[in-house]
Amino acid sequence: MLLSSAYFPPLSWLALVARDMTLSPDRVLPSRAEVELQENYQKQSYRNRCYILSADGPQMLQVPVVHGASWRMADVRVDYSTPWVVRTQRALDTAYETAAYYEYYRDEVFALLDARPETLWELNLSTARFLLDKMGVTAELVPSACFAIPGSVADDYRYGVHPKHPDSILEDLGLARPYYQVFRDRMGGFTPRLSGLDLLFNEGPDSIGWIKRLH
Repeated sequence: MLLSSAYFPPLSWLALVARDMTLSPDRVLPSRAEVELQENYQKQSYRNRCYILSADGPQMLQVPVVHGASWRMADVRVDYSTPWVVRTQRALDTAYETAAYYEYYRDEVFALLDARPETLWELNLSTARFLLDKMGVTAELVPSACFAIPGSVADDYRYGVHPKHPDSILEDLGLARPYYQVFRDRMGGFTPRLSGLDLLFNEGPDSIGWIKRLH
């Protein structure tokens, strides 16, 4: 499986990784996914943004990047010249202070941001591993060694998980079902296609049931 790098990935991304994890009574066989490292950076994608649910609706949390000579994903650096980390932490506090499991995970999420990784790749990898681990998914995420031409590999989802292009991944996996959200009544129903943070803060250790079929 080949995926694009993603910042606090959405459920469809996480579900694809969880799909290949095998659970049995006596052991767990981890899934393995390659994450694209050799491509050119793609703007307006999950590579530098995620979406949470605020009282006003879906809110984008964006990571600014340094505009340099190289746009290869491996070389893209995070721009810390603006206080985006603090703004992100405040946005999370405002949106999820009443969520059932927010206080349980808050400090660890903040620590990921406060660590200030130099590259976007490092930041994204740490956020993806965090969500998978807390949701109970055992997975090996490895950087791609070379760029694969689209269509040349099986299970290529690099361009299939994108904020501007709705996908049917959760439906195809039999996982398209709502979970509790703090502002569900205010929104008039369930809001899909959010970061895994939204699921984790609301469902905690039960989150795996929304990204993997357990029966």
